[in-house]
Amino acid sequence: MHRVAIIGAGIGKEHLAGYQALPERFEVAYICDLNEERGKALAKAGGVGFTADFAGVLADESIDIVDICLPPHLHFPCCIQALEAGKHVVCEKPLVASVRDADLLLDKVKETGKSVFPVFQYRYGIGTAQLQALQDAGLAGKLYAGSIETHWNRDADYYAVDWRGTWAGESGGAILGHAIHIHDFLPAFLGPVSQVFADLGTRVNDIEVEDSAALSIRLENGALITSSVTLGCATDYSHMRLMFEGFTVESGTSPYAPAADPWVFTARSPSTQAQIDAVLADVGPAPTGFPGLFNAMADALDGKGGREVTALDGRRSLEFVTAVYASSRGNMPVKLPLGSDHSLYGGWLPE
Repeated sequence: MHRVAIIGAGIGKEHLAGYQALPERFEVAYICDLNEERGKALAKAGGVGFTADFAGVLADESIDIVDICLPPHLHFPCCIQALEAGKHVVCEKPLVASVRDADLLLDKVKETGKSVFPVFQYRYGIGTAQLQALQDAGLAGKLYAGSIETHWNRDADYYAVDWRGTWAGESGGAILGHAIHIHDFLPAFLGPVSQVFADLGTRVNDIEVEDSAALSIRLENGALITSSVTLGCATDYSHMRLMFEGFTVESGTSPYAPAADPWVFTARSPSTQAQIDAVLADVGPAPTGFPGLFNAMADALDGKGGREVTALDGRRSLEFVTAVYASSRGNMPVKLPLGSDHSLYGGWLPE
């Protein structure tokens, strides 16, 4: 049983539900929020304790995991404080605001012996379990190309929160705060990114940061991926279509859990459809979204890791974000990986 304190009652509500879906593995001890009205309401609804004292949470020896659900500019200092207090850390996206800070965080992980688990819940669900099973069975073959879409709706009311839509508060726009999940899917299941060419724009809202993007991505294995991003869609819609040598797969379209439903796998050669269907028939239910993320984390903490999101994954995500901003500003392709000598290694915020 792992005892958790959730810091922040906004997206923390979804985290609470994820932990409470796994009562044999987690106990949420506290909701911690400076907004006492919001925090107490969530704590009461969830039947857990409330505190406004972050330092007190860190001093509580019974807490194993500190789950940080705060505005992005607070992630790095709070992660460092929690690690130094001897806690494992869960941290919402973006993990930190630069590759340099990600490297400093990795140093602190090594120093303390504790773990940091970034939040990439898109990885979990029946859809990704099906894809993994077919890849493991050798039926996918070479990945040729694909298209991914993050088409969500965020209007002026969403940006009425004072830190949203600003470089200082969010550290970025749709690339950092919205499409970061679907872009994490690429290295997690398809292979490392070797190059990105990005065009970003602010088309929908009167904000400082980008809310639309068109990306051309090349993976190390040669596959070509296009990514379309906007916060000006009439609905919230996420989707992937991937063309492998053996089949074409289409994901679900749920904006926050596209792997929640079974995916559609169509064989390129009709004679192999039966083989694909036979593998899929053996793929059982899989925890989706936050329960899937936290279940994999508990496995890792219990010595049975392999499916968890790691601090290195968080760094890789931020390296990709850095390359996207560098490409857009330079109007040119940017190759990955990036070294510490890259001009945006210390951060992509405009000067």
